[in-house]
Amino acid sequence: MQTIIDVWERVRQMNTPWSPEEIAQVNDQSVRLALFDGEFPMHKHSAADELFFVLKGRITIRVKGQPAITLSEGNMTVIPRGVEHSPKSLEPSYVLMFEPQALNSRGD
Repeated sequence: MQTIIDVWERVRQMNTPWSPEEIAQVNDQSVRLALFDGEFPMHKHSAADELFFVLKGRITIRVKGQPAITLSEGNMTVIPRGVEHSPKSLEPSYVLMFEPQALNSRGD
């Protein structure tokens, strides 16, 4: 039986920044929801790409050696494996991340 996931209800329940919660699994991938508020340290994921999809708010992702990426509601980007990056939000923002289940969201 398929499960309906109320993403907006999960958003309402989140109150701890930078603590991604898995809300679904697709094959060997996790769909994680996180509250971004403030700046997360520069980090990388050596073994996997990471997709960011902004549901609500606006974030900037600093990428080492490249221009920063700004994402608004409905925007997404993929950070390739091995690329150092640092997400930042000046206001509480809710982001879906698509990544391998084994990936440590906090980086290597």
